[in-house]
Amino acid sequence: MRLLVECTYVYEHPNDNSGIQRVVRNVINQLSAVDASVECIPIMMRGGEVHQVLSLAPLPTQQLSWKQKLRVKLDHWRNRFWCLHAHVERLAPLRYSHTLRRIFYVLCRLAGLSFSIPIRLLDRFTNDTPAPERAVVIECREGDQLLLLDSSWHADFFPLAERLKREGVGIISVIYDLIPLTHPQFCDAGLVKVFDRWFDWISRTADGFIAISSTISEQVKAEVTSRIGETEAGTRWFDHFYLGSELDLVVADKKLENRLLTLFDGTAPVYLMVSTIEPRKNHAYLLDAFELLWQKDSPACLCIVGKVGWKCDDLIERIESHPELNQRLFMFNSLDDAGLEYAYNHSRALVFPSYVEGFGLPLVEAMQRGLPAMASAIPVFEEIGGDFMAYFELGQPASLAALVENFEQTGRFPAAKNLQQWSWLSWNDSTRQLIERTATHVMQAKSSDRILSGFDVKTHSA
Repeated sequence: MRLLVECTYVYEHPNDNSGIQRVVRNVINQLSAVDASVECIPIMMRGGEVHQVLSLAPLPTQQLSWKQKLRVKLDHWRNRFWCLHAHVERLAPLRYSHTLRRIFYVLCRLAGLSFSIPIRLLDRFTNDTPAPERAVVIECREGDQLLLLDSSWHADFFPLAERLKREGVGIISVIYDLIPLTHPQFCDAGLVKVFDRWFDWISRTADGFIAISSTISEQVKAEVTSRIGETEAGTRWFDHFYLGSELDLVVADKKLENRLLTLFDGTAPVYLMVSTIEPRKNHAYLLDAFELLWQKDSPACLCIVGKVGWKCDDLIERIESHPELNQRLFMFNSLDDAGLEYAYNHSRALVFPSYVEGFGLPLVEAMQRGLPAMASAIPVFEEIGGDFMAYFELGQPASLAALVENFEQTGRFPAAKNLQQWSWLSWNDSTRQLIERTATHVMQAKSSDRILSGFDVKTHSA
């Protein structure tokens, strides 16, 4: 049996570094270091073919053709253009008028054609064959298991996956969360539709599902059962594994941002929030809680780290116009792993008020470094943190303010157990757990099939 570990999106977007991309990259990087009982091969799917990935890292720019170099530059300029658009849109008078914002958006869409049209032409006439230093075509064979590790709901390889399934390749899906289905109000409407169609497909196609927490695994089993029925769902297997905690992109001796160094240079305690800024992360709750503290002249600072996401214009405006900005309120939207490591190592505590999560990777990243964590009292956080975390009520910002105030006054972190007794998986442990649990289920399923096949033969013979 070979385990084909799919990483298409991360292969094509090697510089993205949000939650799922971080998981995929770390698991792929650990495959060769894990002493597994099965052969594990990182793969990506493109143009109706399966390619073995030799390197997730992109080629140095000097090795690219002039067309590829131009494509990289255009893509960079396009991203900068739309970042500028988002910034200008939050300024007066645009932020006060929906009509003006709409006109501005249409004008920017027209101006954006100067990027999108050349990019499409280059994509059409540029050879899309992967560089042999990064990926080579691999032949799949009956009995291989395709582990869909990456974010595949936007992918275009479904016909290829279905063909592989017909040829005897098993399909296993890693599920990070079901938030677009369970909490669509926090997601873009387009994503909700795409994710719903994808989950229909994966429910019918996959042989097994492995989530990133027991909480999510139970949700997946219930959702699959509701879509294909108990009988069909009974032929699938469901399990979970846990994520690791190291930051793999930390560069030694990397020069850190002066503003970050200045923030942690004083004596004021800094409470850290790490995540993409979007509605379900509940940053507004943090502001409410810390404003209660600041009304009492608390020196506690709030540091928000994460790129700007979706449905957060009002929140960003609130932060950027806040009287405590760069006094006791700080925001970093493009901090690299070196900066994040520094923030984890110099903060007072992590604060994490999400409404819903599949796991909560910053929690284990922080706690593994000895940084205590305060989090919303939701099932998945209680599964991950147990008695080693402090919990607050989502409907009551005052409950978080009370935890911070108590911590500052007593010097004792308000959790039931001491964090020094806590330990967590490395990415090597996490990858081994994923592979071993997957392999065990596959082998058990094959054994069951052989037993059932033998039973049928005996029955027919009788």
